[in-house]
Amino acid sequence: MITSPTTAPTDFCLRLARAHAVLIRRFDSALGNHHGISFGDFQVLNHLSRAPGGRLRRVDLAERLGLTASGVTRTLLPLEKIGLVTRQHDPRDARVGFAAVTPAGEELLAHATTTTDMVSSDLLKSVDADRLTAMSDLFGQLAGITASTT
Repeated sequence: MITSPTTAPTDFCLRLARAHAVLIRRFDSALGNHHGISFGDFQVLNHLSRAPGGRLRRVDLAERLGLTASGVTRTLLPLEKIGLVTRQHDPRDARVGFAAVTPAGEELLAHATTTTDMVSSDLLKSVDADRLTAMSDLFGQLAGITASTT
């Protein structure tokens, strides 16, 4: 296949989308089989765990996950029901709601992180460190991620 300069960016984006789908499928399978959660659930727990005090405003969590406010609500409900996440309200502003990781959520996240580390290592075993760093920087740039929003 011959690519012209005008199709190269589209080809890159198509391959990136395909790679994303493969990653999600692998993570979902491993996390579901071993821990009963999806990769999306893992991401929620990971963001909450890394936040100060283990909690984030729901709107900030939605931003980090790339979801709408209603999307983050639908994502959090099952995690709340099984005790991995809890809702917290701001006593100074009733309009502000927080999502917080529970001790059970922290424990599950610790075990699930071991699984995601193994899957990640397997997926990236043939990629040299310099290339991995460069790609990580590029993907962070595309996603608008800075050191403070990781």
